[in-house]
Amino acid sequence: MNTLKEIRIFAPATIANLACGFDVLGLALDSVGDEMVIRKCDSKGIFISKIIGQELPLETEKNVAGVAALALYKKLNLDFGFEIEIYKNIKPGSGIGSSAASSAGAVWGINELLDKPFSVLELTQFAMEGERLASGNAHADNVAPALFGGITLVRSYAPLDVIKLPCPNELYTTVIHPQIELKTADSRKILKSQIAIKDGVTHWGNVGAFVSGLYTDNYELIGKSLIDVIAEPQRADLIPFYHELKRAVLKSGALGVGISGSGPSIFALSKGKEIAKNTAKTMQKVYEKLDIDFDIHISKVNQQGINIIN
Repeated sequence: MNTLKEIRIFAPATIANLACGFDVLGLALDSVGDEMVIRKCDSKGIFISKIIGQELPLETEKNVAGVAALALYKKLNLDFGFEIEIYKNIKPGSGIGSSAASSAGAVWGINELLDKPFSVLELTQFAMEGERLASGNAHADNVAPALFGGITLVRSYAPLDVIKLPCPNELYTTVIHPQIELKTADSRKILKSQIAIKDGVTHWGNVGAFVSGLYTDNYELIGKSLIDVIAEPQRADLIPFYHELKRAVLKSGALGVGISGSGPSIFALSKGKEIAKNTAKTMQKVYEKLDIDFDIHISKVNQQGINIIN
């Protein structure tokens, strides 16, 4: 039996959609994420005791970590509860899975302290309740890679089925986060509820090709597959200089470019660290023309997902 009373964890940022996989594809980042401390307490229930880094609600039912943890907690008959501290390094509304990191981290940490009664797939289902609170939609394309690690595909939502995909060793990500906020709920509202058959065919073809590229280490095929005809045409205008940045980054040698999640972050995939670094320099040059602060992250794909910090 697990005798641990407290753990400190790293919950990674994530990139969702990956251009061709709206609401089904996602990957975990290695270089940026939240830290959380989760401990058992005598009082029954879930309590958010501290949040450092961002102004977010401490009330359990209004906090994504609290809601996700409650979904798990209600499945058990425990005579004790849990306190959660959140050290928020991922800004809400950044497009790199801020709510997912908190939601997934909370349920993963509690599951560890309870000696893992739930599977990773069950944890994903609980964490999706945090996403429901954040965006009005219980999507899994951020929480799945945070929990499974690596690159994930949500094959089905009813019932939930998540597949962890292979990741070529030299695949790197570069993400630029303009310091503007795009709420996922607002960004989803502008999407059309229906798509043309020709757009669906384009999307399905690219998802299949992307997965094939991952299995065969075919970087050229991965790059050719990063085409978004579903969300990007409607969301791109919400992100300053998106098209100019995309053109410049593709010229710099990146495999492909897309909107990270619902934006405003923009991601690029590259073969090798040097091209990822050049991509970061190109992104910086484009955004230095604007009076907007920004962060840039270069990262390998995080194969482990959430993990304990010693």
